[in-house]
Amino acid sequence: MSKNITLFAAEEKLAVLIWREAPLTSPELVALAEKELDWKKSTTYTVLKKLCGKGVFKNENANVSVVLSQDELIAHQSRHFVEDTFGGSLPKFIASFFGGKSLSPEQAAELKRLIEEHSEVPGEPKVHWGGREGGSDNG
Repeated sequence: MSKNITLFAAEEKLAVLIWREAPLTSPELVALAEKELDWKKSTTYTVLKKLCGKGVFKNENANVSVVLSQDELIAHQSRHFVEDTFGGSLPKFIASFFGGKSLSPEQAAELKRLIEEHSEVPGEPKVHWGGREGGSDNG
């Protein structure tokens, strides 16, 4: 998936309903959108078609299912933001995000854990922090 997926306000409202209730039938979705969003059937189907076209959901044989979870969509959008805004440089993004603010010890530990977890390359050593091998749980 290479293109950025942007949800507009109406799409996001319907997406939240679908993520909460899926899987469901399109008639169930129409009834839910009418009740919770005060939408007409045509509005629901128009917005659903846009969401399906963006690859977030699928509507086959009147059954609506999730293609991208909310977390997967957010991760995808975040990667595109870093690529588009910071040339794909995660360190530049992190430096900009913190803007000189200090990390709490918990935040620093979680970032170290995530870096260690995602930096393993077959045949390459793990990331080292302060002279000890990453991934060790003994302090």
